[in-house]
Amino acid sequence: MRVGMFLNYAGGFAETADEVGELEASGVDLVAVPEAYSFDAVSQLGFLAARTSKIGLASGILQLYTRTPTLTAMTAAGLDYVSGGRFELGIGASGPQVIEGFHGVRYDAPLGRTREIIDVCRMTWRREPVVHEGRNYRIPLPAGEGTGLGKPLKLINHPVRARIPITVASLGQKSVEQTAEIADGWLPMFFHPERAGEVWGAALAAGTAKRAPELGPLDVFASPALAITDRPELQAAAVDAVKPQLALYVGGMGARGKNFYNDLIASYGFEAEAARIQDLYLEGRKDEAIAAVPDELVRAISLIGPASHVAERVAAFAEAGVTTLTVTPLARNSAERVALMAGFRSLVG
Repeated sequence: MRVGMFLNYAGGFAETADEVGELEASGVDLVAVPEAYSFDAVSQLGFLAARTSKIGLASGILQLYTRTPTLTAMTAAGLDYVSGGRFELGIGASGPQVIEGFHGVRYDAPLGRTREIIDVCRMTWRREPVVHEGRNYRIPLPAGEGTGLGKPLKLINHPVRARIPITVASLGQKSVEQTAEIADGWLPMFFHPERAGEVWGAALAAGTAKRAPELGPLDVFASPALAITDRPELQAAAVDAVKPQLALYVGGMGARGKNFYNDLIASYGFEAEAARIQDLYLEGRKDEAIAAVPDELVRAISLIGPASHVAERVAAFAEAGVTTLTVTPLARNSAERVALMAGFRSLVG
């Protein structure tokens, strides 16, 4: 199992690069750079590529709507080049709050756009003339929609790899099925190893049945919070530290009836709790929403406890099909994060 780490939205580039260098030395396999409405992920990934030599670098995630398909392909090829073939392209739809609220772009057809972007990326990396006639993207742009001067072009540079791994962040049944069919990796959020089969098993099986053999097995990511400690009070503090993010996503990332994360947590058997968290959050009672997040839920989707318990939970994630753990270490500073990640790397083996 690969071991990775999600970087913080707010970290400074130079300080983060120093820390990633230490993570690289400790044997951590990859780091993922998020992109929400923070600094763009590409700037930091390029900076990290120049400051490291072997650790994998992933976008976690580039949003579908913020770049054209060919720019996504160009960017991935450029990052793979400057990193010497260490880049993994993570893409996802994000949500209407960010896409429409921050970017001013209509949030539509996430399923179709994902498939078309992946097709265009792989075509571009093979250095074929980019010709794509899809429902959402038409390349070159037809004469009736532009000047008529567009012509098929291919990437000038020769990419390091014609097949850069593509990981898709997806949660819904149709999107997970499509991910299992066409992507190299799958990144679900709030992965619950004991419930994942019930929630996604049929979708994964249906997509895998249509999967091209040359893609190989699907790389399944999970991103639990991590705290390895024997002290009950520190475990409780770690559980509490996870709750604000859960409350934000379950309660605030969407309206009633249109919140992917709320639906997911409800499908895990926490339907009443998910509804209460959302009610409180949307009423502006955020502290109460955070307090309403069940400890049981946090512990199920996290790696919190003594080393022996964390090892058992890692085995549970592996049994559920997870092949890459990109954790969020709960630590107070860089030195503690590096030590925690080094210990976790040793524990996973």
